[in-house]
Parts: sequence; structure tokens; C-alpha cells
Amino acid sequence: MDFRLLEYFLAVAREQNITTAAESLHISQPALSTQLKNLEEELGKQLLIRGVKGSRKVLLTEEGMILRKRAEEMLLLKKRTEEEISGSNEIIAGNVFIGTGETETVRLFAQVAKKLQKKYPDIRYNISSGNAEHVLEYLDKGIIDFGLLFREIDKQKYESIPVPIKDTWGVLMHKDSPLAIKESIQPQDLWDKPLIVPHQKGDDVFLNQWLQRDESQLHIAATYNLIFNASLLVDEGLGYALCYDKLINTKDSNLCFRPLYPRLEVKGYIVWKKYQVFSKAAELFLQYLRKILENKI
Repeated sequence: MDFRLLEYFLAVAREQNITTAAESLHISQPALSTQLKNLEEELGKQLLIRGVKGSRKVLLTEEGMILRKRAEEMLLLKKRTEEEISGSNEIIAGNVFIGTGETETVRLFAQVAKKLQKKYPDIRYNISSGNAEHVLEYLDKGIIDFGLLFREIDKQKYESIPVPIKDTWGVLMHKDSPLAIKESIQPQDLWDKPLIVPHQKGDDVFLNQWLQRDESQLHIAATYNLIFNASLLVDEGLGYALCYDKLINTKDSNLCFRPLYPRLEVKGYIVWKKYQVFSKAAELFLQYLRKILENKI
């Protein structure tokens, strides 16, 4: 598949208008329409719905939405490959790609980047947030170099370094909540409360074990992927959010955080694919990461 055709397709998906996309690509509208038809014929699927409600607006079909996601990944991987191959042997520059959830452990990445910044200012760090499934998918596809996971990993597929930082589970709630007067939250405190819980696979196992209840026995008011969004739900009074500590600054806000008791902690792992061939920038990042964890720098 021609990368140029993918770039044309993404421009149309972004603009939702073939004429506007053609202008941004500096080609004629008929030429772009022809290229898009060729792409549809090559794949044997309709990718675009043209003339929506009599307008010039263009929407993606279900197959078009699939292609958009894959095209973005393919072009990103192409760009990364070109950067790594064409990079100078003398000047270390380029990108380091990291996938992670929301956690205080991200500070560790910042510490490594800061150490490298003085000597290698042309390295750029790209942090993408997502749950464990997204991180593993991006690792497998080569879209990221490293992932931060809070679960045991398949040692036949991945290398890993344990992180000596543990995240503590607790409850984010309104300061005027009845539970806010407590120093810590016990399972029975939450059995009859509306809960806002992460929808990441795996977290439910830890939390349900701690809560001593199955999900069907709890009042799940909402699930979340990003804790900031969950904090807005809490602020509006929807319920109590189960989350890690130190992710939401509760100072001068309507919210407060209380840890769970018995204490519930999770340990993280920095993970990468086995036999991974790193760029010079990513290799340096890993070297400095090991040194920081070993307290050598």
C-alpha cells in the first residue's frame, strides 16, 4: 500500500471535505478523488460516505475508521524508522516513545530525561497515556519503545525492570462527604456508596478482592480511563472515585483523598519487547534509567 495514498486519505478524514483536503495537499480535487477511488478499489471496500445530507461533507465508513487508525500507526512507524536510519552517528537525536497510565512513577521518566537533557538536548520524549491493553498493543506494534505496567508480564515476550515505587490506592471524594472525616477507608465503608472505578482490565480483580464484593454487589455509578475526568464526576457529586494517590492536587479544591485500609499498593514494571532494536536515543534512555534505579547517577 502506497504511503502517499494513506497521507491523502488521512487528510480527507481530518478535513471531512475533499476540496479542502486537496488544497492542503496542493493537488487538484479531481486528482485526489481519483486517488481515493483507487484506494477503495485496492482494498475492495468503501471508505468514505460522500455528499452527506446534500453537502460536501465526507464521513468515514466503519472500514474507513479502521483504516484511519491503522494508517496513523503505519505513518508514525515509517517516520520513526526513517529517523533512526538517517540519524547521524555523531549527533544523538530523535524520539523516545513511552506508554503509561496515570501514575506518580512518571516522575521517574522525567528524572531520566532531565539527566540526559544537558548532554543530549536534541532527544524528544513522547509520553502517551493509556491502559495496560493499549500499552501492550503499542509495544507489540513497535509504536512505543517502553511501557509502564502494573502487572506481571509475559517473560517470553518482554524484558522488564521493576520500579522501586509503589502506588497507593485510595478514594477521591468531596471534602464534605461523610467519609471525609475518616483517616482511611475500609471495605464496608464503600459497600453502599456510588463508586467511580477504573475500567482497566486487571484493576477490577485487585479492587474487588479488597472490597470483598463482586461487581454485581456494588453500586458502580461510572467507570473512567483518565483520573482527571473522574475527578470532575466526583466534584459534581456523582460518587466516590477509586484511584491512585498523588494524581489529583486536592489543595484548594473541593476534593480530598483517603487511602484504603488494609493498605492496597501496586508495583510497576518498565517493559519493552525482547530482542528490541532501539534507536540511539532510546538505548541511552534505558542506560540512564538503569543507572538512576541503581543510584549510580
